[in-house]
This record gives sequence, C-alpha cells and structure tokens, in this order.
Amino acid sequence: MIKRINDFLAGLPMTIVGGIFLVMSFVVPKILPSNIFILLWDPAWVTVIICGIPLLYLAIWRVIYNKGISKISSALLISIAMIAAIAIGDLFAAGEVAFIMEIGAILEDMTTNRAKKGLKKLISLTPTQGRRITDDSVGQEEMIPADQIRQNDLLRILPGEAIPVDGIIIQGETSIDQSIMTGESLPVDKGIGENVFCGTINRFGSIDIRATKVGEDSSLQKLIRMVQDAEGRQAPMQRIADKCASWLVPVALLIAVMTGIATHNIVRAVTVLVVFCPCALVLATPTAIMAAIGQATKHGVIIKSGEALEKMGRVNTIAFDKTGTLTYGKLEVSDILSFDSNMSEEELLALTASAEAKSEHPLGKAIVAYAKEKEIAIKDSDFFRMQSGKGICAEVSGRKLYIGNEKYILQCGIMISPNAKNALGKLRIQGKASILVADDTSCFGLLALSDVLRPEAEEMVSKLSGMNTDTVLLTGDNPKTAAYFASQAGITKVKADLLPEEKVQSISEIQEQGNRVCMIGDGVNDAPALKIADVGVAMGSMGSDIAVEAADIALMSDDISKIPYLKRLSNATVATIKLSITLSMCINFIAVTCSVLGILNPTTGALVHNAGSCFVVLIAALLYDRKFE
Repeated sequence: MIKRINDFLAGLPMTIVGGIFLVMSFVVPKILPSNIFILLWDPAWVTVIICGIPLLYLAIWRVIYNKGISKISSALLISIAMIAAIAIGDLFAAGEVAFIMEIGAILEDMTTNRAKKGLKKLISLTPTQGRRITDDSVGQEEMIPADQIRQNDLLRILPGEAIPVDGIIIQGETSIDQSIMTGESLPVDKGIGENVFCGTINRFGSIDIRATKVGEDSSLQKLIRMVQDAEGRQAPMQRIADKCASWLVPVALLIAVMTGIATHNIVRAVTVLVVFCPCALVLATPTAIMAAIGQATKHGVIIKSGEALEKMGRVNTIAFDKTGTLTYGKLEVSDILSFDSNMSEEELLALTASAEAKSEHPLGKAIVAYAKEKEIAIKDSDFFRMQSGKGICAEVSGRKLYIGNEKYILQCGIMISPNAKNALGKLRIQGKASILVADDTSCFGLLALSDVLRPEAEEMVSKLSGMNTDTVLLTGDNPKTAAYFASQAGITKVKADLLPEEKVQSISEIQEQGNRVCMIGDGVNDAPALKIADVGVAMGSMGSDIAVEAADIALMSDDISKIPYLKRLSNATVATIKLSITLSMCINFIAVTCSVLGILNPTTGALVHNAGSCFVVLIAALLYDRKFE
C-alpha cells in the first residue's frame, strides 16, 4: 500500500499539483500577515508531501535493503536537507528541494523511456499468431497462437502479415520488410531456400515457410533479450559515479556541520546540504548510455551493455575478419579464359558447368550456380568421378574432361601452356581460386572464382582512418588472397593463415602495445577473438549464433558502413559523459563555496543545484536524435 501511494505521488500530474502549491506558498505570505498559522497552513506542505514522501521512501528503502556504501544515497542527502529546511522554518526551500528533485527524476524517466523506444517497438512487433498449414493438398489452414508453433511446422504468410517465427521459404517469392531487424529501408527480395525472420513483414507475394527457430530461439526474441540485457548493465563510468556519490554524502554532512559551527549560522549549513547532493554526477552516465543505446537500436545496431559502448569510444584499433565481414563470404565466378580460339567463354562455361553438375565441391557448386544465373544450358554427364582435393573427371557429349587444379591436370599427363601458366600466376596474386579445364589433348580453359569485397568496405576504412583509428585484417586465408583484399579495402596491416587461437594471440599482441582493440567477425571461428578483444562486434544478420553471443555489439544487417557510425556514436557518448560530469562537479564546487560564504540560501541553492541536474539530463537526451552519418 505504501509503495502504491508512493508511486502515485511520484507521478507527473501530482508533481504539477505540488508545483502549484509551491507557487502559492510564495504568494500567500505576501498577502496575509506572517504568523504561526500561516506556517502551519503554508501551501508548501502539500508540495513537501507530494514530492518529498517518494524521496524519503526511497532514502529509507536504500538504507534498509542496500548493502555497503550504497546505503548512503543522494536521496538520503536530499531528505536530510528537506527535513533541515523544515526545521528552520523555510518551507518554501524544503518544498523546492523536493519539487525540483522530482522534476529531475521525471526528466530522467522521460529520457530513458524515449531511449527505450527501439525496444518497445521490438516487443510490440512480436507476432501473436500464425497461419499453420494442416493439409497442403487441399489448402487447409488454421490460425494458432505464435507460442504454439513448433519447429518444422509449415506456415503460410500472406501479403501484409508479420512472420511469426524464423523460417526458410519452401514455396513462393516475395519482398520482406526487414527494417526492424537490419535497419534496411527497402524491402528485400526473397525466394525458395532463403531465410526469413520473426517480426519482419511480408510485403507482396504469398509464401510458405518451414519453421526453423521458434519461441525464445527466434531472431526477434534474441534481439529483445540483448537490448534488455544492455539496459541492466552499468558502464564503468556509471559505477565510478555511483561510488563517488556514496562517498560525497558523508563529506557533505561533514562540511555542513563544520560550516554551522564556524559561522554559527544553521541556514548556511542547510544550504550546503541542499547544493552538495551529487545528483547530476549520478545522472550523467546512465542517461547518456540509455540515449545512445536507443539511438543505435533505431539503426539496427544492438549494443549489449553500456560498458561496451563506453569501451568502443576508447578503441583506437579495429581488426576485421575477411570472409563474411569485409567480403560477402560467397564465391562467384570472376574470370572465364578460353585458350582455344574456336571456343567462346559461354561455351567454356556451359561445358564446365555440365561436368561439375554432380560435384559436391563448393567451387563446382559455385560454377553451376553461376551458369544457371546466366541461363546457360547444362547437359547431363555420361560419366563422373571425383578425386578429393584434386578435381573431377567427367564425360559430356562424348568428350572426356579433366577439371581441377594445376597439380591434378599435370598428373593426368596433360601439358599446361605458357599462356595458361601466366594467367594462373596473375589470378593467384589477386587471391582468386583457379580451375583448369582440359581434355585428353590439351588444357583449353580456365575459370577463376573469388569472394566479392563489399562495395562499402573501402569508404568505411577511409572514414575510420579519418577518426585516427587503425585497421588490421586478421584472416585464415592465404597471404596473397589476404593482401589482395586488404589493398582493395585500404587496409595496410595484414595477418594471414591464422587459426582461431592465432587470431586471439594477434589481438593480445596488439593490446600489449597499449592499444584498445575492436574485433569484427561473423563466424564460429571468430568467437574467441570477439571475446578477447576489448569490444567484439558480430555481423548479426549472417553471423553464427555463437559469434553473436560472444560479441558485445551486433550489427543486425551485413552493412559494415555502420562501423564508422558506431564509432562516432561511442565517441560522442564518452564526450557527453565527460562533459556532464565536469559540469556537475564545477556547479557543485561553486554552489558549495557560495553556500559557505552565505551568498546562497536554501531556496536559491536548491534552484542552482537542481538546475544543473536537469541540464545534465537534457544534454544526454540530445544524443538520441543527433545525426552521426
């Protein structure tokens, strides 16, 4: 019951009522003669009750339930100051202390609630039901609650409907609005075999999906949990500020007692209590952190903790994995070279794809996929044999073909022409995988495959360099491939042929040189490096669950151009926290000095001190809508 009354009194409407009575308490003595009855019936008593009781309740609760120095809080100091002001008969000062403190708390809540809009939007978009297919042969469906959907259930998603679980499309094509997950403004085209995520919106065609991740395992629920976890974790600056606040309270009491004894003026002692409270110091970090996390959530960047955000602001070296991070992580045919003047590139591709049609090797699959994309006719092979790690032998339209690496072609007794060798050398320098195509008489063709650098990579690295942030590539690829992609992206420091434990060692070496390192990766093999780095950033859209769990920050799309945005946001957050703490300490020092000298009284002291607290909150609130592009 007491808590309910306390929550009711702490609300904005009742605080406004308290403000009205506070004004009345200033006006009434000017109209009516000052006597004991005016003191007893001073309207400021209403303000003290409405705004002071929540404060007193909080102070007592912390003394009873908190442990250690956290028992001594800013609420306790303000409560003591309020009671002291009442004791000396300055009801207006007592009411003003409680009122402005309550206004500061409401402003903090408003900032926090605004910063949580991203999380609230995520929660509100959690689908409540889904359309399960019970008999596909007759098109029978049933609407069921989303929590009753099980893995491998078949679901139908109509245009305009939210997707209730993570799944894979088994029928139909559509465009999906994934903005809630990735921040992408345009719908993404999806077809059979592609993944869709819980909470995203089906914009156009009807699709059937098979549920892959349901309930708490869905992408949306993981996203919500990460944001909730972020709100519960304190940044290092916040812990330091809270600890300082706990020690400042007894210091304030000591200075107030000494002031009262030295000046023989109890009013000055009470004023010291009023202005000494470290409210602005305590508010500086959490309000800035919450505003920044809210801003990042809007842009598809999930920051798991205030500590990660603060550390990101201090990072001076960013290490990148290559595959799936700087590149798309998907091999594509990049070069088709025919050494036979009678055979066109298209004919060479058709012949190679036909031979590789039964291959399980990633390079073979990539060639077949590329041929299908180019609408090249693929023929059945009459014979197929694969030699692991070397190549294949197949017969297409009566022609026996040998397709593989240089060593395999030579083992088959086929000579490789100087032109082919020169082409192989150039492609190796570019970090491309090459496949030679030959028959019983000669090597007549070459296909090269390569991962594709993300088009935004070079500009991203350039922006980071402009922020005095070094970049380094840590990859398991061979040195030539690593060097080629690093040069394309503008990265000058490269470490290649690294196993997962060697990536960890490389990051440790960079840290030992006095650097603060951020690691960006997407795969299971990146998880140890993400953990050991000062800040780990995972590519949340295509990255593995293990990598996302190991990281401190997750990008919910594959857009690495958000890395400079994240760095700017982190820098601005740290700068805002430092500015707010500096301002709060300066205001406190000046106000205490003026209180001891008698320049401020409890009324003006409360106004100066609490104005500083409100100012700090408003500075933090500006982070939420600031542009960092």
